Amino acid sequence: MIRTENLCSFYGNVQVLWNVSIEVRANEIVTVIGANGAGKSTLLKSICGLVRPRNGKVYLDNHDMTGRPAYQIARSGVSMVPEGRQIFASLSVLDNLMLATNARRGGEVRKTVQSDLERVFALFPILRERSHQRGGTLSGGQQQMLAIGRGLMSRPSVLLLDEPSLGLAPLMMEEVMKAIQELRQANLAILLVEQNARAALRIADRGYVLETGRVALEGTGKELLANERVKDHYLGSAAFSLKRDPLADVPFGGT
Repeated sequence: MIRTENLCSFYGNVQVLWNVSIEVRANEIVTVIGANGAGKSTLLKSICGLVRPRNGKVYLDNHDMTGRPAYQIARSGVSMVPEGRQIFASLSVLDNLMLATNARRGGEVRKTVQSDLERVFALFPILRERSHQRGGTLSGGQQQMLAIGRGLMSRPSVLLLDEPSLGLAPLMMEEVMKAIQELRQANLAILLVEQNARAALRIADRGYVLETGRVALEGTGKELLANERVKDHYLGSAAFSLKRDPLADVPFGGT
């Protein structure tokens, strides 16, 4: 559904991505893990049009999207939930969700918005309870739910998630990760960038390891969890310092 071929992206004269090729299919969660500065967020921004690749291609359903403006890519079905949530703190939960419908056209909004709201509220019931509450008064976990819900309101076929567990307490992180698993059944292609490698690989069908802007490893979630190199560099105490893995009881998403 979404794929990159030999993607090279720069910030000024500094090259961040080097010939990165990945693929995410419908009903699939694919995660990208790596150290800080490996290029994970730049990859998402290159896909959704916030960074223009200097070389390589981005394809959505075999249509070349390379270099198109971000708003055109969003209207084509790619939605990004950015790092840090970036909700509108002064607006209500409902208004935050409704803003995402601006990516759609005309009568389609009126026909489908209510069903889409119900979908988001079914996934995150707390948002229904607090629909008239200002977004900035929600807890960090609830704000992350709102950010994901807002991403879904544009009716994407591809959902890009940048560090959804960042700053969340373990139990709230578990709830968010379970919700991401549920989205797999909605005919979505989900690309998940996540610093918490263990949590991401447990729910991923497949994964890529990005090192200094290059794909160093790829495989199923299970394969990467068992890989000694991944264990040493990304699953040790420094990378995952909780005494108990809060997702230990969550079933693997991979095959």
